[in-house]
Amino acid sequence: MIPFVRTFDFAYGRRDQVSPLVQRVVADNPGPFTFTGTGTYIVGRPEADAAVAVIDPGPMDTAHLDALLAATAGRRVSHVLVTHTHRDHAPLARPFADATGAPILAARPPARETHASGALDEEEDGDFAPDVVLNGGEVIEGDGWTLEAMFTPGHASNHMAFALREENGLFCGDHVMGWSTTVVAPPDGNMRHYMASLDAVIARNFDVLWPTHGAPITEVRPFLAAYRAHRLDREAQIAARLSAGDRTIADMLPVLYAAVDPRLWPAASLSVLAHLIKLVEDGRAVCDGDPGLGARFRPV
Repeated sequence: MIPFVRTFDFAYGRRDQVSPLVQRVVADNPGPFTFTGTGTYIVGRPEADAAVAVIDPGPMDTAHLDALLAATAGRRVSHVLVTHTHRDHAPLARPFADATGAPILAARPPARETHASGALDEEEDGDFAPDVVLNGGEVIEGDGWTLEAMFTPGHASNHMAFALREENGLFCGDHVMGWSTTVVAPPDGNMRHYMASLDAVIARNFDVLWPTHGAPITEVRPFLAAYRAHRLDREAQIAARLSAGDRTIADMLPVLYAAVDPRLWPAASLSVLAHLIKLVEDGRAVCDGDPGLGARFRPV
């Protein structure tokens, strides 16, 4: 069982000091994919005139923009960082950057034809364009803080996490979430890439993970071990459903996700598809035609 963390102290628009170098402001956009809302992080010292970085400004929301400007007032925003271009993370980046004069840094947006289907609330911000394109490995510095860009594709092909060296922490966006498993939605999401990125995060031995939605993860090693095991268990369950005679994703969902809110079934179907694509690539399943939500699969 994954030791989910689903309670934490917050109030919409309030600036909370959550570590010596990290503050958080939560946007009022709760939902089945955003949990309590988008948590925007401010990295840097709290005193006046300090240079700070802001991670994931969030959705296009005037109240949240005002809250972020109030939370950073008196300090200099040197960088605006975006983990990926889903619309609960990226749209406010440009208005906030324009208001503060800071550049936006992020991975290159995915091609439009790879955008996830309308089954998700977190579709792409098609207008997003960073000022500086990150590839992973770049080091971003400010007053007493150092962030390293860590490329973590899987949830999104352009997903970038940011490691805070001074606190051995990772701003992990949606790659790992404390309240739920992460949706991996083809065609932009890729389960093979996701698992490789998860292994890369595990190998870094971080002391804390800061997801964009929900509470921090402080028991990192057992949490990530359970997170990884869950993915492998789900893959085994899907392979077992194929062996039992299920041929479509619609056949599998009522069994695999019987205990899950049906509002999440469209997203769950995309994660099942991501696993099935990986099984086909591994030579453990075959698909009649191109893999898709309505395709028929069978075991090898």
